[in-house]
Amino acid sequence: MKIREIRKSDLDSLRNIFLKERQTTFSWVDTATFSLQDFDVETEAEYILIAISDNIVMGFISMWVEDNFIHHLYVDQKYHRKGMGTQLLKAALNKSDFPVTLKCLENNTLAVNFYKNKGFIEKEKGQSEQGTYILFQLLKNVE
Repeated sequence: MKIREIRKSDLDSLRNIFLKERQTTFSWVDTATFSLQDFDVETEAEYILIAISDNIVMGFISMWVEDNFIHHLYVDQKYHRKGMGTQLLKAALNKSDFPVTLKCLENNTLAVNFYKNKGFIEKEKGQSEQGTYILFQLLKNVE
């Protein structure tokens, strides 16, 4: 597996991962409103790294580097629990300063546990259209 910056040729794969993983994960919202083009809108002007192996895109992380804010981290379900999320997170952290923040929907318990296991601490909670979110903060690099 290799981590690299996004290329135009990756877009179709990334759109599909973003749509499929959100439809699977966010069971508490109306996923019928999700579309392939959401990836383009949601990640516009963000720094994006992808996990790829044998020309197969397996996941991505996107962030606003100037704000040290991670916006999205998605790994195709076929590749869960293989360390890709951790590797994508580490690569993104190398491009940012600390503290790093992110918001994670409270109902997304797998992601909440992932971030807690990586050392993120809960700073506050808030409301979004998709439910309660947790604002997480990371003060040092992931081991």
